[in-house]
Amino acid sequence: MPAVTVAPGDTATTGVTVRNDSDIVEAYNLEVVGDCAPWTTVDPPRVSLYPGTSETVTIRLEPPRSPEVRAGEVPLGVRVLPTEHPESVRVLETTVHIEEFRELRAELVPRRRRGWLRGRYRLTVRNQGNSPVRVGFTPGQAGEELGFAFSPAEPKPEPGESTEVGLRVRTGKPVWFGAPVVWPFTVDTAETGDQETVGRDATAVRAPLDAEFVQIPIFPRWLLVVLAALLALLLAWFALVRPAVRSAAEEAVNEAVQPRPTPAGQPGGQAPDTGPGGGLDARPGGREPGATPGSGGDGSAADAGTSGGAGVSGGAGRQSSATIDLQTPGGATRTGTYRVPDNSVFGITDIVVANFQGDEGVLTITFGDRKITTIALETFRNQDYHWVTPIEIPENDTVTVEVTCEKPGTPATGRRARGCHEVLNVSGVLSRTAR
Repeated sequence: MPAVTVAPGDTATTGVTVRNDSDIVEAYNLEVVGDCAPWTTVDPPRVSLYPGTSETVTIRLEPPRSPEVRAGEVPLGVRVLPTEHPESVRVLETTVHIEEFRELRAELVPRRRRGWLRGRYRLTVRNQGNSPVRVGFTPGQAGEELGFAFSPAEPKPEPGESTEVGLRVRTGKPVWFGAPVVWPFTVDTAETGDQETVGRDATAVRAPLDAEFVQIPIFPRWLLVVLAALLALLLAWFALVRPAVRSAAEEAVNEAVQPRPTPAGQPGGQAPDTGPGGGLDARPGGREPGATPGSGGDGSAADAGTSGGAGVSGGAGRQSSATIDLQTPGGATRTGTYRVPDNSVFGITDIVVANFQGDEGVLTITFGDRKITTIALETFRNQDYHWVTPIEIPENDTVTVEVTCEKPGTPATGRRARGCHEVLNVSGVLSRTAR
């Protein structure tokens, strides 16, 4: 049989002549064998011949346009089987040349992508031809604002095979504010390599794939409104509110530092109805003039008046302070004292009590024979009292702190203490007395 050339999707024919060289009437069955059998037929498939006669049978080849029919040389065999003498079977062979055809299918997803500077897409390319082909991509855009990168740049899918290609689109500069910018672009898919073969194949011309990249601004539109509102508030503060606040503060400071007039006939700092050496104020409640509770205090320390005693020497005293560190076992009562030195008067203006462990119990402070205050330990950690007019403690008199420890607290170490621990600091002016 002669060689045959056929293009996928077309039809080609060839002939086989069967001759009966026997001396009897013989029937012959013809059957196509090999890779061409699925798409090759014999017409007629059976012939009967008298001795010495022959007949030509048509072989029709109709390969489908499919990637399964690979381009190239394919063997074709036709088996001729005599009915009466099957041992005389013969197989006629030839070669079928299947022509090459190219067909690509491409899909770009997604068709629309949003981003600040770049967007990623996916190209799916399927080789519907019957031979391997190298694929190239050509991006298109109206301007030059976008950059394109394909990975891989030139894939080579086999017939019937699909391959995925990553596409990255990038803009040259960001959009800071405003509306999103839409950048449309196209991607052409074409075979590379033998351009003559590509040019002869009409299927090589395909419509480009359309897509677009939506570049969103870095800062949303509502942020501009918020920034404008904040700027307006800031300007209003500096223009209107700040001057008013500053003026009110200056007036308050001037009023606070303005000196108060002293009633005629009374020495400065001496309360009315008290003679030399002091004594309790005759006002209701017995509060000493000028005594004010400190931060966190309840004001009970102000019930003490100045004590009497020897006159103070004309020279000014010196600032002095004393600390009483008292540790009390749990369930017990302990007392700590400070004694005023001989020939001295201690004018107390400030006291500070520290309960740094958070103990529970009762603390009492006494100046001489007068109780200044009694405090529950669990109500404070640090307590301070201050007096404008000093409370004078005469010589050899004492400042006493008494603690009844009901439950020791827990210091910063995290372990509960074995006993209560309080510290009292008294400060003021220590003056020498005249003898």
